Amino acid sequence: MYNLKKLTDAFSPSGFEDEVRDIVLSEITPFCDSIKVDKMGNIIAFKKGRSSEKKFMADAHMDEVGLIVTGITEQGRLKFDEIGGIDDRILPGKRVIVGNKRVPGVIAVSPIHLSSRQERETVTKMHDMLIDIGANTKKEAEMLAEKGDYICFESDYEEFGQGFIKAKALDDRLGVAVLIEMLKTAVPAYDFYAVFSVQEEIGCRGAAVAAEQVKPDYALIVEGTICADSSKTPRHLTVTDAGKGAVFSVMERSSLANRDFLNFAKTLAEKNKIPFQYKRTGSGGNDAGRIQIASNGCKTLAIAAPCRYLHSPGCVISKKDFKAVRSLAILICERIDEIC
Repeated sequence: MYNLKKLTDAFSPSGFEDEVRDIVLSEITPFCDSIKVDKMGNIIAFKKGRSSEKKFMADAHMDEVGLIVTGITEQGRLKFDEIGGIDDRILPGKRVIVGNKRVPGVIAVSPIHLSSRQERETVTKMHDMLIDIGANTKKEAEMLAEKGDYICFESDYEEFGQGFIKAKALDDRLGVAVLIEMLKTAVPAYDFYAVFSVQEEIGCRGAAVAAEQVKPDYALIVEGTICADSSKTPRHLTVTDAGKGAVFSVMERSSLANRDFLNFAKTLAEKNKIPFQYKRTGSGGNDAGRIQIASNGCKTLAIAAPCRYLHSPGCVISKKDFKAVRSLAILICERIDEIC
């Protein structure tokens, strides 16, 4: 299994994907016929297929959710806003890293001893929180950080329990890892374009630009998707189950899976004993929505690994699910010419 730790440890929120991009380029260069980094920062890696009759594209986004510095107080604390969708409830007390200087910080709110009952029973809004970076004055803080610096969660990769992984940014570094494996090991049926896209978390922007360049006939989106399979969650809201295999997304907010592509992938999974499941709601979204309607349009399918605590410092996935997604993605790449 590809080293997910290296990818998840990297700091690359939307718009600041340089660190992950450098890792990807170092991994894939020997296995590609050509590589392009476009103006947006997407990597478009090409590997010649057995046939050039059609184009097959796989997409995974390099960016992660994060925060951005919007101001500095006279006391040296940082004001901030979100990059991508982050729940205010998870923020208080979290450790963060600020900017290229890798300044450590803590998201601060009033301690319980000084909070009223009403304050303790109400979720503090992000705009009422500050980040403490150990500065006592605005001048001291300005030596460490400035407006526009990105902020990422500080969280260690860890394998734990019965085959689970905990890390930040598993959405979508797991997909990035799968595409790297596809380039290294797959023998593509059609000319293969692996797109490592940028800025998915703020509107799927990179994928839209990349798809206009590639103009694929088929596009496979590899993602981490919602999983809320705790005992207190009603079954119809759990969406997916960790450990039950790769997830087929039939419908997202902005896309519908192509029926022929979906049936083809399902049959491949069944014949090769790869566990799979269906996403049980249409909530969420991914790059499929923008790729599907780019240029003249293309047939799309999203497959994903269930990810607990999505968009948090402690995302959790099952190794079994990751392996299922990887195996299925490679098979699709090698046999997409068999689709009806």
